[in-house]
Amino acid sequence: MRACSSAGGGLRIAVVGNEELVTAEAGRRVALSSGGKVVAVAARGGAGGDQEPPPLGPLLADARPDLVLLTGGTDGGDTGVLVQAAHDLAASGWRGPVVVAGNADAAAEASGALGDLPHSTAPNVVPRIGVLAPEGARAAIREAFLAHVIGGKGLSARADLTTLVRGATPDVVLTGVEVLAAHVHATRGGDLAVVDVGGATTDVYSATRVDPEQDGLAGEVVAPTGLTRTVEGDLGMRWSAPSTVATAGLDDLLDAAAARALDPAWLPADETDGDVDEAIARAAATHALRRHAGRARVVLGPDGRVVERTGTDLREVVLVVGSGGVLRHGPAGVADRVLGAATTDPDDEGWQLPERADVVVDTAYLLVALGLLADDHAGAARTLAGVLAPT
Repeated sequence: MRACSSAGGGLRIAVVGNEELVTAEAGRRVALSSGGKVVAVAARGGAGGDQEPPPLGPLLADARPDLVLLTGGTDGGDTGVLVQAAHDLAASGWRGPVVVAGNADAAAEASGALGDLPHSTAPNVVPRIGVLAPEGARAAIREAFLAHVIGGKGLSARADLTTLVRGATPDVVLTGVEVLAAHVHATRGGDLAVVDVGGATTDVYSATRVDPEQDGLAGEVVAPTGLTRTVEGDLGMRWSAPSTVATAGLDDLLDAAAARALDPAWLPADETDGDVDEAIARAAATHALRRHAGRARVVLGPDGRVVERTGTDLREVVLVVGSGGVLRHGPAGVADRVLGAATTDPDDEGWQLPERADVVVDTAYLLVALGLLADDHAGAARTLAGVLAPT
């Protein structure tokens, strides 16, 4: 038996890094790719002058993370900020698990500074300028999640729960996206995106081939990766319905959205209710996908006109997989209407959205199965990928 878990509300991660635009941002991306919800980001260096960074204790007390990811510095670079951040963390009152994934030359000293705090070390997430390496930290976060969140919170009376649970649900789904992406690339010759419209958040996963010219800090402050996950905490069907309709300017749905937030278990009773749910889903998927994809804009720079890109370029996506109850259980054609609108740029504003994508719905939640089987039953995982995305 294999399982994944949302850990009673999801894996809450605080990122403590050096500069907010580099290692703290890299840590945020790694935390998201590990199935976590980033609840705080603290930059401990780069402030300049004699300004001291704010204490970590109040920040962590307010954010209530399950785990702290400590990053900072490139390998062979300055060790001071990472080590000092470890001392600050030990003095902050934080008693939970820590994953250290910063300058390799400072890892041992940072580990010593953490003292008896439960912690592990992983390879640097930014080993050198222009490189983002999330894999080692992602594995360490998974182990800490199983040992300290699943094993340490007493979430089940079963002693063998930690052997059944293989990871946080979004982390497992991301692994499933990797498996499915390999199948899609081999059979359809393009990229993959997944849009999961939930009650509280709308998650977007993408597996794209990174343009070598964009691979590095020249294109972005933190290098892009082919596998990406974003979580939009203000876009959803129930708890986040009010902010979803407000973001989309659907003022006529504010009362309906408020009622859904007060009763998250509510289900549509008739066609009118279903139409409102579909409108909320369309708004959530549209804005989540745009935030993930970003834009391509022509701007005037010192060398003349240049194309400035943000987000993950989804234009080569050939398959969009929809997930979430509103898409699984809605009326016929709901996924095509919701995701069709979400992948359209009617005003030609430069959104890097899929240009030639088919749409399918993961009606049986096979992405979880793909992720759970990927490591030691790869053949079965590939077979299920063919079921979800037949050629």
